[in-house]
Formats: sequence, C-alpha cells, structure tokens
Amino acid sequence: MKAKRFLRQKLTDADGDLMEMKVWSIPADVRHPEGVRYSLAFIPRGHRHPFVLYDNHHPKGHHRHVGGRERPYDFHGVPGLVEDFRKDVFEWKARGRLI
Repeated sequence: MKAKRFLRQKLTDADGDLMEMKVWSIPADVRHPEGVRYSLAFIPRGHRHPFVLYDNHHPKGHHRHVGGRERPYDFHGVPGLVEDFRKDVFEWKARGRLI
C-alpha cells in the first residue's frame, strides 16, 4: 500500500504568514507504528524557515520545533496534532512572535 494523503492544507493568513499541514496515512511499521506521517509548518511572512514545525521523520519520531527549540511530541492522533499545532501558532502570534 502506498501513502494516501489524509490532509493537505496550505494557506496564507491576513498577516501574510504561511501555514501548511500535510498528513499521510501509511502502512504501520517500526518507523511509523501509528501508520501516519506528517509535517505541519508555520512560516511567518518574510522568513524562509518555520517558526513552528511538527513532524515525525525517522529517526527522531514525533517531535516539534517552536521558536528554535526542539522537543519530543506526545502524539495522540491527527485531530489532537492539528489542535496542538494551531495552539502553538496562536500562542506564538499572541506573544508578539517571541516564544
């Protein structure tokens, strides 16, 4: 079975910031026991690199980057993933971009 796109959303908000969410359903294996692969990125206007990034590439597994800090991420399904990502983006914007 090949990877199937589960979610693909790319938008530019009113501030000119880019948010892109990509989630694939894949066969479960040792690298991806949940059968999901994802990359959720928030790139502020005028920047080239994400300020908020959630991904689960091998060998790191589930983790997130927020404001230059990388931390493990406790994955509990796609709805929670999207909610946590949006929360981090909202907090980053609310704090005047200083997380």
